[in-house]
Amino acid sequence: MFRSRRAPRLAAAFASATLLLATATACGGDDPASDSSKAGAEANSSGESAFPVSVDHKYGRTTIKSEPQRIVTVGLTDQDAVLALGKVPVGTTEWLGGYKGAVAPWAEDRLGSAEAPTVLKDTGTGPQVEKIAALKPDLILAVYGGLTKEQYESLSKFAPVVAQPKKYNDYGVPWQEQTETIGKALGRSDEALKAVEETEATIAEARKEHPEFKGRSAVMATPYEGMFVFGSQDPRSHLLTDLGFTLPAGLDKVIGDQFGANISKERTDLLDQDALVWQVTDVKKDADKLHKDASYKDLNVVKEGREVYVSETSDYGNALSMGTVLSLRYVVERLVPQLAAAVDGRTGTKVEQPAS
Repeated sequence: MFRSRRAPRLAAAFASATLLLATATACGGDDPASDSSKAGAEANSSGESAFPVSVDHKYGRTTIKSEPQRIVTVGLTDQDAVLALGKVPVGTTEWLGGYKGAVAPWAEDRLGSAEAPTVLKDTGTGPQVEKIAALKPDLILAVYGGLTKEQYESLSKFAPVVAQPKKYNDYGVPWQEQTETIGKALGRSDEALKAVEETEATIAEARKEHPEFKGRSAVMATPYEGMFVFGSQDPRSHLLTDLGFTLPAGLDKVIGDQFGANISKERTDLLDQDALVWQVTDVKKDADKLHKDASYKDLNVVKEGREVYVSETSDYGNALSMGTVLSLRYVVERLVPQLAAAVDGRTGTKVEQPAS
């Protein structure tokens, strides 16, 4: 499996048999709670406790009995939603950027005086179960993730686990639902809705300022082992459509039930859109290499200067990959001017790189 330049291959097997840390108070998992108890679990304006709350996901329903204090994020971008809601995780899973605590620049101010989280590495074989257990979590979040059933069950032995939603591909949950799901798990649904509204307002303002985006086609890709194109359920594609763009016809038919996939040389037509956003390791080197590819170099998107390049080794590139309630505010400020230059109808317009 590929997620931008780093590939957390969430394989099935890891040593759950060694885990002897389950406790009665921390145990979570499938809960046969009735719909009526679920409905009454949300926070209310009278100041009463929001708990217990029950959250549905791919592997059933998890009940969180009291407000979590020791949150570990296994989902690759879940820490941003937690921070946006005023909580600081004790453990985060590092995906990209190498940031202290896996907390990126756009979210640093949310730490306040709290200690930076312990960083867990995604080694490509799934969560580091023993290290997670050592943090003594009372909630494990894996909303933006791809936990297997076995991984979910292993983690559930010592804390309630909220896995990825069932109705989306793994790593396909929209950032809005990610934030709202985490808000519910934290007993902060109102705060989650407010955070979502603030980010949606930022995107809506950009869309309003650029009516030329409406109806234009766009797609995001990366030159990973050829040409890798992101499907409609990837956060990058969500952002394009939120800004008013349409995705290529038949995109998901080619991608399948994944967040993205490599395309054959015969399907580079998917790249020939009004705007094409490339996430690359080195802008100049990768652009030069692409422009030498016989199946790509003669597309109109190249000849008419409608390419947008984003360095995935920059904070900007990391923010785009993460696509969260916090990172998208950072992205919009940088990506929108590039997209505007790409679709202005003038071949001579250069799509500039952001200053930072």
